[in-house]
Amino acid sequence: MDYLPIFFNLKEQHCLVVGAGDIAARKIELLSRAGAKITVLAQEIGEAVGAMQYLTIQQKSFVPDDLSQFKLVISATNNPETNALVAKTATEQSIPVNVVDNPGLSSFIFPAIVDRSPIVIAISSGGSAPVLARLLRAKLESLIPPAYGRLACLADRYRDKVKQHVKHVPLRRIFWETVFQGNIAEQVFSGNEQIAENLLIQSLNAIDGNDNNYGEVYLIGAGPGAADLLTFRALRLLQQADVVVYDRLVSDEIIDLARRDAEKIYVGKQRQNHSLPQPDINQLLADLAKSGKRVARLKGGDPFIFGRGGEEIETLMAQGIPFQVVPGITAASGCASYAGIPLTHRDHAQSCVFVTGHLKDDRVNLNWKQLSLPNQTVVIYMGLVGLELICAALIAHGSPKDLPIALIQQGTTDKQKIVTGTLATLPGLVVDEGIKAPTLIIIGTVVSLHDKLSWFTGTLGDSSNV
Repeated sequence: MDYLPIFFNLKEQHCLVVGAGDIAARKIELLSRAGAKITVLAQEIGEAVGAMQYLTIQQKSFVPDDLSQFKLVISATNNPETNALVAKTATEQSIPVNVVDNPGLSSFIFPAIVDRSPIVIAISSGGSAPVLARLLRAKLESLIPPAYGRLACLADRYRDKVKQHVKHVPLRRIFWETVFQGNIAEQVFSGNEQIAENLLIQSLNAIDGNDNNYGEVYLIGAGPGAADLLTFRALRLLQQADVVVYDRLVSDEIIDLARRDAEKIYVGKQRQNHSLPQPDINQLLADLAKSGKRVARLKGGDPFIFGRGGEEIETLMAQGIPFQVVPGITAASGCASYAGIPLTHRDHAQSCVFVTGHLKDDRVNLNWKQLSLPNQTVVIYMGLVGLELICAALIAHGSPKDLPIALIQQGTTDKQKIVTGTLATLPGLVVDEGIKAPTLIIIGTVVSLHDKLSWFTGTLGDSSNV
């Protein structure tokens, strides 16, 4: 982050604008809307600035002593020497300064602004693409109606009353989110502000004062890796959660979509290294919900496909805790799609089998006879460590040695890497490539379509060897 976004309180603060042309006029207007007391200093006063009645105008050249009384300064002249002098003087006196269209001389920059006061949204490219920032502002202008400002004003009037009535902070947050996303907000948007206020009062009166109600658990499938493969519901629930409990297959990009103030708890598991045993994870979710918090349990892929989601909701159900399950794109469909390998195809596979290759007692205990049948696709989760045993067992049970097989590392992400080969050759190829988990294995003649249908290339590239 090149710039920290902050908002200045300039009400009744003395601010200086050096320059009085059209660009200066636009900056003056912004300062005025923020309640600043504005002094303009310029040798020539433009028509727009001259028509502003609320300014103090000094028609003179800038000298360093002019900055002595100001809290913020903007230089909007077409004279580079003057702009540089203003910036140097302000910096020496620790006064925030903006030189228009010159981020190198500025200690702050002006963002593109969506004004729904008291809601204000600032968008900045750090000076690198101001036109793009303005285009994004236009998109937000169309998405956020002016009524959001009136909704914020209504909330402000009742903020103290709600705080007195709902003392438990997590439940108070839930109350306000219900207000902002439900019928009360809709009435404001429709212009029925008195009805909205009556509904808010009714909601407050309906609260029985018991702040010991349970929160809720959202069991969310985070998909195979790419953040933009989350569902709309997954994103909405993630952003309203008070706590995020996540495993090692959930990408940093997805974690960053949670609320900034949400607590993050890592409970990831690696082979022979579980940060928290599964029974403890189950109880952790229950305990957090009992404390009144909304808990997003993020699980890579889909929570009900080798995600142990069923075990977690069994605990929640046994203790009477509300929960929701949000399906996710499982690794099989996501990684196969990004690798250009259809899991079914009329000419290759009429069925698809999902299994786990996780080693137990250094053995992979699977139904090898079933997995060796022709005209099907076999997808193996967590099979990297047991890859050599898997390939050998399939060959021993009748699969041809030249049956195509693919191993996908970090599928759907920019770091996706694909190694293809046969049952006889892939174990050696994987050793040579230095592959690391997370991975997915796809076995069947559908893998032969990879070269033809491959469309996505991650930064690690493609090491196909069919």
